[in-house]
Amino acid sequence: MAGRINDDDVKAVRDAVPIDAVVSEYLQLRSAGGGNLKGLCPFHDEKSPSFQVSPSKGLFHCFGCQEGGDTIAFVMKIDHLSFSETVERLAALAGITLRYEEGGYNPTHQRGERVRLVEAHKAAAQFYVEQLGSAEAEIGRAFLAERGFDQSAAEHFGVGYSPAGWDHLTRYLRGKGFSDKELTLSGLSQEGRRGPIDRFRGRLMWPIRDITGEVVGFGARKLRDDDNGPKYLNTPETAIYKKSQVLYGIDLAKKEIAKTSRAVVVEGYTDVMACHLAGVTTAIATCGTSFGGDHIKILRRLLMDNASAEVVFTFDGDAAGQKAALRAFEDDQKFAAETSIAITPGGMDPCDLRLAKGDAAVASLVETRTPLFEFAIRHVVSRHNLETPAGRAAALDEAAPIVANIKNIAIQHESAVQLAGILGILDTQFVVKRVAQLARWARDRGGRGPAAPQDRRPTPSY
Repeated sequence: MAGRINDDDVKAVRDAVPIDAVVSEYLQLRSAGGGNLKGLCPFHDEKSPSFQVSPSKGLFHCFGCQEGGDTIAFVMKIDHLSFSETVERLAALAGITLRYEEGGYNPTHQRGERVRLVEAHKAAAQFYVEQLGSAEAEIGRAFLAERGFDQSAAEHFGVGYSPAGWDHLTRYLRGKGFSDKELTLSGLSQEGRRGPIDRFRGRLMWPIRDITGEVVGFGARKLRDDDNGPKYLNTPETAIYKKSQVLYGIDLAKKEIAKTSRAVVVEGYTDVMACHLAGVTTAIATCGTSFGGDHIKILRRLLMDNASAEVVFTFDGDAAGQKAALRAFEDDQKFAAETSIAITPGGMDPCDLRLAKGDAAVASLVETRTPLFEFAIRHVVSRHNLETPAGRAAALDEAAPIVANIKNIAIQHESAVQLAGILGILDTQFVVKRVAQLARWARDRGGRGPAAPQDRRPTPSY
């Protein structure tokens, strides 16, 4: 076992890495007065900022959940690291070489598991980047070029190539001092008949980074017809990679998301690239899973639950895209931000749109967005026959709760009026009152209010 880290080195790490610099990698901080900063606590859900950072003291404290401590305590808590792993990570950031009380200087083979897995991914990312220039990778370079991405674009996003052989990366990382156990734990290698082999072979590689910029996984795109694997193959769940907790491009987009109070959610790696190159530098994507609660928590901390903030989802106009949009709407109430949808024309994704119509078309796509609640209302109404009283009543039953859940009261009222017009209900005030009643019930039930029971609904005059 490695010895205890020298106390003087721990103090040097603590002093060298400002707590506000570390915390701001995970959430947006604003002035709280008196030299302190505040933000939404990353350790519990809250609607208004109760998490404070004191740069002068090097401490943080949440007045909501009572979590507190110094820089080391923050990183240990948020990244689920041991004390030694945290000090090692922060020391690497500060360029400090650590001494151990037993065993001399920084015994690499004995360092914390998470730190080692991150280091393995960093080395793998560099290996893949270098391989993209090889003769074998011509098929990968052609794939990128066909989608409008040149060498500088590939470099900016760290795109690489995994050789088609069985164990090129495995042998390379062994040479860097990584054990077979570390390679399989990392998901970079998998067990073969004669030992570990590469998980990714003959594919275009996108490094997936966490919000701090550390490579924690990869997304691999199939290139050849004789590859019997899935179109996209991602890193399996590991100690450092949880697909429900990562957003591709978040490391590049986070500052602009915080600055503009807007995030654009797209569906794939090439869509993120296309958006960023077209000037939409707030674009992010999920990695092999649908947008969910953990992703929302990441964005909320960056958007600071600003009521004027916005999350824009882009989806194809086909049935699958509409289904994804409605699934996103189900999580709308978890945001203080407004949610919108931008439907790509002709079923094109942002990457295709950039190829066909240029950068300006991608930027315009985001600017011509529609509120997500409006999309959901029209989708629900389209399922009913508005030519009959029964059809209009059924459509109202389904659409009114959606309107009642609109966070902005003024928009809620205006949308109720519009809903009456869409349904062809002449008694507008009936619809407005119905929506207001549902909203009150929802508030009384802590935001869980269902549609009103059938026997309590008055009959409208059509």
